[in-house]
This record gives sequence, structure tokens and C-alpha cells, in this order.
Amino acid sequence: MMLNHHRAGTGEPLVLIHGVGSRWQVWEPVIESLATGFDVIAVDLPGFGETAPLPDTTVDTLTDAVHAFLIDQGIEHPHLAGNSMGGLIALNLAARGIARSVTAYSPIGFWSDAGRIWCQQALGRSATIGRGLESLLPRILGSRAGRTAFLSIVFGRPWALDTATALATADGVLNSAGFRPALASFDSARLRDGGRLARIPVTIAWGDHDVLLTYRTQSRRARQWLPDARHITLPGSGHTPFYDDPAGCAKILLEQVATDR
Repeated sequence: MMLNHHRAGTGEPLVLIHGVGSRWQVWEPVIESLATGFDVIAVDLPGFGETAPLPDTTVDTLTDAVHAFLIDQGIEHPHLAGNSMGGLIALNLAARGIARSVTAYSPIGFWSDAGRIWCQQALGRSATIGRGLESLLPRILGSRAGRTAFLSIVFGRPWALDTATALATADGVLNSAGFRPALASFDSARLRDGGRLARIPVTIAWGDHDVLLTYRTQSRRARQWLPDARHITLPGSGHTPFYDDPAGCAKILLEQVATDR
């Protein structure tokens, strides 16, 4: 399957997978650093960014689509990294035995039922409110106060974003064909075979200001389920940490990849 993607750099392949309602550009703060030593491939998942949607969009079918893309592109045993939904996709691809290493930033799937429902309802409500105010969003997100009010669920420092990034973030939630069905599929999203991940380097990174997938409870559960992984806290970062701490996020990934060399 063909996925719209951005490719930069040379070296071992490193595939970057975004979260629900996002796009490949969410990785832009770290791509330049990563591309100095790796062939970086940042993808738009089906139904997001500029990739056409699937007939049936679930976390599992999105995982299959990325797997098919890697085969089609001849990308063998890449390093994988993902955020949120993309984090679970990366972990589940690695559990299939196709990855050299995997790094997941605030991955879904380590929640209780209450945590999952909170995530689904918070994102769903945000989309509903955003649609009602869509014509006003350029003005709202053009202010520090507006960005803080609307985007704190995703970023640790939303006020520091530029307006274009804030609007692109909102657009991904409001206008991605895959958003609603992917979010609904969180009901059954889970780590498929965590035991196999002990065979490769795995890092789980979590921003301690993550209020969407709450840091205190879900990062603790990730430590319990994946005791052989490296677990890292990103101080001051939110659910999508690349704009909060790009240097720290890149450092984690470069260190992870280096352990497999």
C-alpha cells in the first residue's frame, strides 16, 4: 500500500508513525537531527494527512497498512518510532518481528477502561467543539491564551506553538477521514504480543505533563507490562512532546537506535 511520506537523510531506515488526528509533519521538530545519520521515513497513515482512507479504519488495519508499505518499499528491519496511536502501531509491528528497535512516545494501550474512555471522550469532544468554532479558529489559535485553552490536552507548552502549527493540529482532528473510526477502534486496541519485544531494544518515553494518556498511571502500567524496556520521563512535556522538547525527544531516539548498532 502506498502511504504519503516524507523522506530525508541516509543510513539505516527509521520509520516515524504519528498519532490519531495527526500527520507526518508532527515529527518536523526532530527530523533534521535524525536525518544526519538515518534514512528517515515519516508517514501519513491512511485517512490522515494526504493518504487516502481505508474501507475499514482500525488500529489493527492501520498497523497492517504500515506493514504493507514497508514491504512495498523494500524497507527491511527498520527502526520504528511512534507517538500515541502510532506508538502502539510501532510496538505491534515490532512484536511481529520486523523491527530492529522501537521507540514509543506516550503510546496508547496501557490504559484502564476508565483511561481509555477519558481519552476517547476528550478527543471526541474536542472535535465537536472545534467544528462548532471552525470559522473562528484562526483568531482563537492566533493567541497564546487560545492555544493554551484548546491544545493543552496535546502539548505541554501550547502557548509556545506558532499559529500555523496550532491550526494544522486542529485541522488534523477536524478533517481527517480516519479520525472518528480510528478513535472508536481504541475499544479493542491492545499490545498484541509484548513478550516478543524483549528480543529487541525498546524505549517508552512519556511526558510528565501528559493529561490525555495520564503519565502517572499509564507510564507505570507500561513499566509493569514491559519490564525489559527502557522507560524515560520527559519533564515538562505533554502527550505529543516533539514541540515541547525536540532536543530531548531526538536524543532518546538516537540513543535507542545506537544501542542496536
